[in-house]
Amino acid sequence: MAILWSSRSTIATLSIFIIYLSFRSMLLSAAALEILSLPVAGPESNVFDLAGKGLYSSISDGIIVKYQGPNTGFVDYGYTTPNRNKSFCDGTNNTYLAPSCGRPVGLAFYLLTNLLYVADAAFGLVVVGPNGGAATQLATSADGVPFRFPDGVEVDQVTGMVYFTDGSAVYNLSQIDQLTSTRDATGRLLKYNPKTKQVTVLLSGLAGASGVAVSKDSSFLLVTEFVRTRIQKYWLKGPKANTAEVLLNLTGSPDKIRRTIRGDFWVAITVQTPTFALIGQRINGEGTILETLTFSPQFNTTLIAEVNEHKGALYLGSLYPMFVGVYRP
Repeated sequence: MAILWSSRSTIATLSIFIIYLSFRSMLLSAAALEILSLPVAGPESNVFDLAGKGLYSSISDGIIVKYQGPNTGFVDYGYTTPNRNKSFCDGTNNTYLAPSCGRPVGLAFYLLTNLLYVADAAFGLVVVGPNGGAATQLATSADGVPFRFPDGVEVDQVTGMVYFTDGSAVYNLSQIDQLTSTRDATGRLLKYNPKTKQVTVLLSGLAGASGVAVSKDSSFLLVTEFVRTRIQKYWLKGPKANTAEVLLNLTGSPDKIRRTIRGDFWVAITVQTPTFALIGQRINGEGTILETLTFSPQFNTTLIAEVNEHKGALYLGSLYPMFVGVYRP
């Protein structure tokens, strides 16, 4: 399904900048920012399909859109709620309408089938078919506990297993302030088996479980905790299988984490000082920080949700701006 947005998509190149931060990693690289304008705010997650086409972005009114180039811009690709009312939902950025309109916040393709798995903050784990359109709901609870804030999602391209996070068993997307102020630690790391359709809880007691990424050899997962400002490593194979350890404590709050084609990982981190510093840190599976980039003030918002590398460019996600930021170092 592809319904054209009537938006005016533009790409504007801004000036090159070099800035330094005193984090554990070292020199920040220079980068140029491009803006891919959206019809609605909130491109929290961005992905590409098997052919490298897209990008696909999740936005605040319950739609997943696909970028068709600068002349066409973004078009509708899929939506997460089965009875979405376009006249009621189109254009909304009201998180309280998520139970009616949907709110996709995490995206991951299974490249073998071109199925797009979606963590929807209101509708749980859903999947959009290879031709787009309405999503199918897969899971809304685990071990009898309903999902309140599904956030990140990842597909192991080797096994087909789907890993995702639920940020809290108490607070939903509209209650992020309460989640952080109470330091809620009811989040979970979960696994969905497409063959058995079963959901398994891998880790519980997480404080703001946000992003999840699987290693290139499928031996471990990395999961971020936004509230505890850290990354945990959960072993899937080997002598430590089914156990977890703290991999890295961070200066700021990490949201999504994405693996690169090389096998390392980009983490989106919001550092709150008197202002907000929005950074990306590239790390390896041993917890070594390989690179740190700053995206503010050019990426002008108060939170960075995702840094996803594709063909040398970094695609930036957030809950708030009406554009996808694209950095080309």
